[in-house]
Amino acid sequence: FREHDDAMRFIKGRYPGENDRCPVVVKADGLAAGKGVIVCKRRNDALQAIDRIARQKEFGSAGCQMIIEDRLEGQEASILAITDGRTILPLPPAQDHKPAFDGDQGPNTGGMGAYCPTPMVDDSLLAWIEENVLVPTVHAMKRNRKPFRGVLYAGLMLTPTGTKVLEYNCRFGDPECQPLLMRLQSDLVDILEAVVDGNLDQIEMPVWDPRPAVCVVMASQGYPGDYTTGQPITGLDSVADSPDVKVFHAGTKLVDGQVVTAGGRVLGVTALGDNIPQAKLNAYTAVQKVRWTGSWCRKDISDKATEFLQAAE
Repeated sequence: FREHDDAMRFIKGRYPGENDRCPVVVKADGLAAGKGVIVCKRRNDALQAIDRIARQKEFGSAGCQMIIEDRLEGQEASILAITDGRTILPLPPAQDHKPAFDGDQGPNTGGMGAYCPTPMVDDSLLAWIEENVLVPTVHAMKRNRKPFRGVLYAGLMLTPTGTKVLEYNCRFGDPECQPLLMRLQSDLVDILEAVVDGNLDQIEMPVWDPRPAVCVVMASQGYPGDYTTGQPITGLDSVADSPDVKVFHAGTKLVDGQVVTAGGRVLGVTALGDNIPQAKLNAYTAVQKVRWTGSWCRKDISDKATEFLQAAE
């Protein structure tokens, strides 16, 4: 939809009652740093979402066109793959946490944390995704004389009726990339050079640390809305020597020798562990050592995996 009134008429026509359930997702069609998606439950939620995008211009030019989609119920999974246009190398599946607050509450963000691998995508499901999602996509681009080389990131929803594709990105996921890189023991440059040279099928399979990894995003106060920058960050040295912890910088900069905040999502504190609960504990132990005025994070990153595994026992 390009026009505010057209989108409003569509929602009112499909959901005539003011108190009707309205399981839709209203999206800004342009790039909005992962925040241009509004998940709706009731008709009024959808009408407000349309108004925010089309009239209030909350996402600027990214909202010049809107998409309204049915809301899918299930667990999200991020499937990243590297391809040279012919050969496809799927990476271990990960799970992002988009909503701002614990329990998947609050507005969507660019991602408040991730873990890898997710037990919700086992080997058989990953093979199905490769055969039915990744391979057809890569081959279709090749047939259309637009071969793709690089990182292909499929955002999926695991629903009771099957696996659905929500989106594609032509990049690594953020924050999914952080736990992936923590586990990758092979040289990423060798893999990427094989992509450039078109001989991905000739390299050895990547070696992965068998331990899972959890990434917790630390954000500025106010994110994903308005936030301040320039806050001095302390405690980075205290986690620098931890062998199983790495702090990935995002919204930071160096001012007169002091690391300060320079964005909404500031740091991705990432840790390995013998199991997912231990990786979570290691990550949050490191988070407690890093501070700046107004810093905050979700406290439940990776809990979905633990709950899934407990339910499967």
